[in-house]
Amino acid sequence: MISTDFKITIVGLGLLGGSYASGLAKKGYKVKAIDINQEYLEHALANKWIVEGSDDPSLVSDADLVIFCLYPNTLVKWLNSYQNLLKPNALLTDVTGVKRSIMSKINGFLRTDVKFIYSHPMAGKEVSGALYSDSNIFKSANFIVIKDEDIQAMQTIKDLATILEFKNIVELDAKSHDEMIAFVSQLTHVIAVCLMNVSDNTHLKDYTGDSFRDLTRIAKINENLWYELFMQNKDMLLKEIDAFTRQLDHFKEVIINDDEEEMKRLFRQSSMRRKEFDKK
Repeated sequence: MISTDFKITIVGLGLLGGSYASGLAKKGYKVKAIDINQEYLEHALANKWIVEGSDDPSLVSDADLVIFCLYPNTLVKWLNSYQNLLKPNALLTDVTGVKRSIMSKINGFLRTDVKFIYSHPMAGKEVSGALYSDSNIFKSANFIVIKDEDIQAMQTIKDLATILEFKNIVELDAKSHDEMIAFVSQLTHVIAVCLMNVSDNTHLKDYTGDSFRDLTRIAKINENLWYELFMQNKDMLLKEIDAFTRQLDHFKEVIINDDEEEMKRLFRQSSMRRKEFDKK
């Protein structure tokens, strides 16, 4: 397990960065944070999530572990500009929702005396910024570690997830991660966004039920972040959109043909598959 003497710096004190800081502070870890938003830094300091905060990149210079909570493009640019500030043998990780694109870029220029174990906390909210941070979002969430030949470094990042009380920790290779995320996360956001854009839904708030609210909860979306995520996983996402379109077309034909048997079969299949989620 990571000792409380381990020096940790978080780069990017948004929702996830603040939640990491909050969760680590609760367990006795002394965390530093880098962010350009002074309000976020002051909020984290006031809540004693961090012991020091600044917009100065040199704050990473003594860190044993650096956690990057940045948008994909910003992460690549930051590391390319400031990796010289990292101390030798520093361990790096991230929270980024796509892997192949950033890994191919970062691994092409990253110093050989530091180690990057890529990871992805499957947690979040429909709001952004450190003011909404809450480490409790991790307690029912999955944590993905991208497989690496350095088993010890991977274990350290798994230990980080354990400290933060993630519900489940799994390993995936980068390609499998991006395939999975295209379906369970990106496609669901596409569906929610499209549903809200079918027509002007402003009047629905007066009489809609829980089903519509639940289905469209994630339509409140960070446009800048999700544009990057979609575009950097474009090939995988398009495959999932095509698969969903085929399924939707099939259901449409079932309705047109009054196919009671097939519709009920689809209902039974979806119910059975959804019940698997309730077993965990």
